[in-house]
Amino acid sequence: MSETMPVIDDLREESEELDRLVGELSEGEWALVTPAVGWTVAHQVAHLAWTDRRALQAMTDPDTFRREIEKALAAPDSFVDEGAQEGAARPPAELLADWRAGRKALDDALRSAHKGARFPWYGPPMSAASMATGRLMETWAHGQDVADTLGVIRPPTDRLRHVVRIGVRARDYAFGVRGLTPPADEFRVEVLGPSGELWTYGPEDAAQRVTGPALDFCLLVTQRAHRADLAVRAEGRDADRWLDIAQAFAGPAGAGRPPKGAEA
Repeated sequence: MSETMPVIDDLREESEELDRLVGELSEGEWALVTPAVGWTVAHQVAHLAWTDRRALQAMTDPDTFRREIEKALAAPDSFVDEGAQEGAARPPAELLADWRAGRKALDDALRSAHKGARFPWYGPPMSAASMATGRLMETWAHGQDVADTLGVIRPPTDRLRHVVRIGVRARDYAFGVRGLTPPADEFRVEVLGPSGELWTYGPEDAAQRVTGPALDFCLLVTQRAHRADLAVRAEGRDADRWLDIAQAFAGPAGAGRPPKGAEA
């Protein structure tokens, strides 16, 4: 589990950073509308709490979780919103306590998972490291919505490395979920991390490339900002197309965010 522990530690830190943002909010602030259409701050946290419970269920009771997958397949466009809505209807203090307890239970399960174990998920089966990476990506992305709502600028950290990695690995999924054939060749992806380190993926001599700041790449693949507002650049037709459709999350293709100044 030694290779898994760093991402679990980073997931804990990412969650604690968001907890510090919402922990002292008033009831009125929990009801503030975020950039996600129809979702308040409470919906954002409720979604994280709901997904943490599902991740824990996948790891500890996979048979029951598989029945949850069937429910998701029956209502692919609504099951996520329904889970968030249920949690958001609870008193903020109760919702916050539930999220904290669920995070702790999931953290314990991730740390005690057997090496090589695979767990069912809404996409392909996940290792403990992959599960933690996915939870970190979502925590960061929904935390960005909360921060934007509260007018808080979060200094980017090298925890973004995990978000970049899952965004790169999800390239073919982004094409496939839209009924498009993924490109045959790998791209070269080069992004500059917050600490100044260059993070690279794919063959150095690849014909098509994507470059830019890691923060902007993460905002792109989590669909928290429009491509037009980011300093991510593509070389090559397929790479350019990818930047229009990139998503790091499982599930239906999202509509993304409109460019700044445009009507939502």
